[in-house]
Amino acid sequence: MSEFKIAVIGGGSSYTPELVDGLIQRIDELPVTELALVDVEEGREKVTIIADLTRRMLARHGLAHIHVSIHFSLDDAIRGARFVLTQLRVGQLPARAADERLGLKYGLIGQETTGVGGFAKALRTIPVLLEIAHKVEALAPDAWIINFTNPAGIVTEAVSRYTHANIIGLCNVPISMHHTIAKMLNVASEDIELQFAGLNHMVWVHHVWLQGKDVTARVIGMLSDGAVLTMNNIKEEPWSADFLQSLGAIPCPYHRYFYQTREMIADEQIAATKEGTRAEQVMQVEKELFALYADPQLDSKPEQLSFRGGSYYSEVALELIRAIHNNLGTQMVVNTSNNGAIHGLPNDAVVETNCIIDARGAHPLVFGELPPVMHALTQQVKTYERLTIEAAVHGDKQSGLLALVANPLVANAELAQKLIDEVLTLNRDYLPQFK
Repeated sequence: MSEFKIAVIGGGSSYTPELVDGLIQRIDELPVTELALVDVEEGREKVTIIADLTRRMLARHGLAHIHVSIHFSLDDAIRGARFVLTQLRVGQLPARAADERLGLKYGLIGQETTGVGGFAKALRTIPVLLEIAHKVEALAPDAWIINFTNPAGIVTEAVSRYTHANIIGLCNVPISMHHTIAKMLNVASEDIELQFAGLNHMVWVHHVWLQGKDVTARVIGMLSDGAVLTMNNIKEEPWSADFLQSLGAIPCPYHRYFYQTREMIADEQIAATKEGTRAEQVMQVEKELFALYADPQLDSKPEQLSFRGGSYYSEVALELIRAIHNNLGTQMVVNTSNNGAIHGLPNDAVVETNCIIDARGAHPLVFGELPPVMHALTQQVKTYERLTIEAAVHGDKQSGLLALVANPLVANAELAQKLIDEVLTLNRDYLPQFK
């Protein structure tokens, strides 16, 4: 058997058992020989617990021959890998909590991928992903980076524009919407097709087909009547029927931050006071999960993992790997360079849309022009994203300031100046490029 190595950067994540479970289900088509789990020294205890649980899960299914290794540096883990999965969090959950609290301090959205939280996370994360990508270029040049690290679209674009590494970004929002809409229609998920086009965490479903018949209006009608697309990390609220009918498409749950900003801020402020921010809640969930993971009798993914978020992560990640490894030509929704798919955006801008996946990577299907109201928001957010990349790559405070001004969830020069100063101060240990 030839070597088939997958490196998981952020291997001590609570998500990893989900990934292992998905791999076990697909082992006949993905004959992996090694899982290399990489983490920082501060995460030694967690990654050790995850590695031990992984070995028990594999052994339960007769797969004890798969080597599970632990690494605290990149080189040995990446060398010879076929796929490098990135699911890391620079600064870990305390940094996310600080991002969320910073937004709320100024009466803004406190969320890890939109607004000032996504900006701060991108500044911390992009240099680390670029380092990983350069290692992949040198040590595993044919490998594919599968990026699940948020903000996924911005991070993926930074790597695709500033390195020669192969990278595809992933998000569980499209697949979660697919499954939820199938349940709304009371049909099997494989019976429907969805057309997505937009940006990561800002993507719309433009068409729904049920066994080839366009049922988009039916789904919009159900949502207009109060049905919701559930995401366990975003408060569920029905959309206005007039708004949905006017839009003529299905927004993703993250659109609430853009289309219901005032209401979302109010909800976040109440939640932060009563239960804590999302990151503070997740810290408690992770304590409970790792207590379960450490049980030497546990040899399967626990049900409690569903409360962590990231539903269907393993399904979409392993299906992407399967499609590349086996040159399947599967249609999937991923984050990749636009290359003319969405008209009016640069070719090198990373978008989230339907793609054909084969051994050469992701090939976006041509969508055409977004309707004007969607195009306007997409252009504004993409401008913010590209300025953020420039700030992160070059340590350019001026680009960072303009990024926040361009972000529709900030959009104020005086406020942006205060935010950029606080972000750089709070994150100075993680932002050497600004020194």
